[in-house]
Amino acid sequence: MSAFSSSLRSGRKRKYKSEINVVPYIDVMLVLLIIFMVIPPANSPSVINLPNAEKSALPPDDYIQVVLKPDTTLAIGVNGKNSSTAENLPNRPALLKRLRSLHEEHPDYPVLIAGDRESKYDDVIQLISEAKKMGINRVGLATK
Repeated sequence: MSAFSSSLRSGRKRKYKSEINVVPYIDVMLVLLIIFMVIPPANSPSVINLPNAEKSALPPDDYIQVVLKPDTTLAIGVNGKNSSTAENLPNRPALLKRLRSLHEEHPDYPVLIAGDRESKYDDVIQLISEAKKMGINRVGLATK
């Protein structure tokens, strides 16, 4: 009670501040801003839904077709006006080996890569690059 009695003796009353201290709110907002900047976005940029394209030219009569599906299923075959063959392959090295043998059998056939619109863009680009390294000059993308 001595603190209470000393304030009465001096004749001054304590005034309370009625201001809002915004510094803690600014600190919290800056921390939230940093957290939202650091957390990556939910959608992955490696998966791109490619749109349909208008037909710019007719596909060749005979070609080697490589099919890439988003569930990592791979298929390769020779398509043309005379016949169509396709075989499913378990992995990419087997696909490249089969592509090399088909290219040796039919060196003048172009290669068309049919990548599903849900397949990874990187897989399609890697396959184009590997086909070019094999010496296949005519590599194209099949569209709908």
